[in-house]
Amino acid sequence: MKAGVFDSGVGGLTVVKPLLEEKLFSEIIYFGDTARVPYGVKDRNTITRYALEAVEFFKNFDIEVLIIACNTVSAYAIEQLQKDAPFKIVGVIEAGVMALKCKVPQRKSNILILGTKATISSGKYEKFLEYEKYSNIISLAPSLFVPIAEEGLFGSVILEEAMKHYFKDISSPDVIILGCTHFPLIAKDLTNFFPNALLIHSGEAIVEFLKYNFKFSKKFEETKLKIFASDNPSNLKKIAKIWLKREI
Repeated sequence: MKAGVFDSGVGGLTVVKPLLEEKLFSEIIYFGDTARVPYGVKDRNTITRYALEAVEFFKNFDIEVLIIACNTVSAYAIEQLQKDAPFKIVGVIEAGVMALKCKVPQRKSNILILGTKATISSGKYEKFLEYEKYSNIISLAPSLFVPIAEEGLFGSVILEEAMKHYFKDISSPDVIILGCTHFPLIAKDLTNFFPNALLIHSGEAIVEFLKYNFKFSKKFEETKLKIFASDNPSNLKKIAKIWLKREI
């Protein structure tokens, strides 16, 4: 069983990592649209067009499911992709909400959603959370976090100052939803800033979501990984080597 993972850049590697560890698939094809990252500042039509073009790319491979690691695409284009794709399409937003329900049963918990401007503007997370009766929700779009993650500036002064800027009016949340797949790359920094907050990571969430919704007959001895990018694939592979701790 083969799977595709699509993201606007390097962030989707945070979804690939737990998939590799679980060995649910014989092979994973990863495509990062690094030439056009970030998606989070673009309009709905552009986001949908880029995502449909990615589906065309994945038609070159014999995959059974395409995991949309990008929260922005999951917010705006998932329904259109599900209509057009010849394989199953799974997004990360519903998976993240499912993980929150399992880990945080208290509906009065203070929840901070971090995402791109487009994801936050869509209100998709809030809609799902309010349906599940969560009421104390704050949404924030720390746009600089995406290029900081793309540049691999983890643990840097730049990131520290960016967090001080974005979180200056935020009191200690109980839960932080990492509503962009770039953000788990800076999870350690976020935990240092908010040491008492539980982080909901869409990569970890998608594994449980897949197990819940698909029947996996076995685990594979190894999951092969192929990485593609629309621009500067060497940089993507460099970050993948560091993050995934394996030769690419």
